Amino acid sequence: MPGPPNLAASVRARAGVRRGGAIPGLHHREVAPADPEKAAEVDRRLEEWARGLDLFPAAWNGDFAGFQFGRAVVLQHPGAADLERLTAAGRLLLAENMVDSCYCEEDEGRGASRSGLGGRLVLAQSALDPYQGPPGFQEEWARGMQADGPLRSYHWALKDFAALATPSQTDRFVHDIARLHLGYLAEAAWSETRYVPWIWEYLVMRQFNNFRPCLSIVDAVDGYELPEQLYARPEIQRVTALACNATTIVNDLYSFTKELASDPTHLNLPQVVAAADRCGLKAAYLRSVEIHNQIMAAFEEESAVLAALSPLVERYLRGLSDWVAGNHEWHATNTHRYHLPDYW
Repeated sequence: MPGPPNLAASVRARAGVRRGGAIPGLHHREVAPADPEKAAEVDRRLEEWARGLDLFPAAWNGDFAGFQFGRAVVLQHPGAADLERLTAAGRLLLAENMVDSCYCEEDEGRGASRSGLGGRLVLAQSALDPYQGPPGFQEEWARGMQADGPLRSYHWALKDFAALATPSQTDRFVHDIARLHLGYLAEAAWSETRYVPWIWEYLVMRQFNNFRPCLSIVDAVDGYELPEQLYARPEIQRVTALACNATTIVNDLYSFTKELASDPTHLNLPQVVAAADRCGLKAAYLRSVEIHNQIMAAFEEESAVLAALSPLVERYLRGLSDWVAGNHEWHATNTHRYHLPDYW
């Protein structure tokens, strides 16, 4: 599909951007600020863990601090049972971002490449879903899993999480990471072939390439388990997917100017809407806000009905809602990473 010309140039040509604050018209729930002492303690633990495993060079410390991992998980998991579980969530979040940055995001300048991504991701998946075979090959695999920071981060973050979660919660997370890797591969394939998807195709990709591994651990972080027979029900799977899709579009909207500045061809929802509707970026961005709001409305309406099934389901749905709201607050206030286009 042909898109409007000079997408990135049209962003740069605008007079200014707005740093911080919520996107006007974006449906979200207000939350209290994160406890700064709790966030600082989680960051301290994460930094100590990362240094102990030599996950990244000192030159990346600024990116680590700017991401605000501790504040993110404190906002996203207000019902966390304890600091150990918050830290475990932070380790998983850090590991997921390392794999994304070092294996997938070429524009970040860390050796990532879309070419050959499948081979790297299948090895990364095995850091979570261990190879099983003859002892000699298993020893080689174990050594290979310590070969670089992303593999080490996945391997040890899951071990820490599994010590706090049930086997079924751990297995749930492993499968959700496989969904994420599938989404990474789809985005990389479209980038290599310069294919601009239709809006519905892009939304399908983002249902896989999204924050689901973070949201589906809310019960484990809060210290209980939504049993598999409940979690697997189609209506629970639907509201889980709706929550994940809504918060991923939030990321598209807050990342919009940053992504276009570093990579004018980077796919995000406003870019795809602009190409499909043959409209300017402002109109496409505002329509993307509407798409988010429709998804959020469906999540809230259907969650209200499902909450009546049982107190346990109600607790799980509240955890999803808390994660979505806290993640929005993190995006809206993280001026180190995000700023908004001047569209209002």
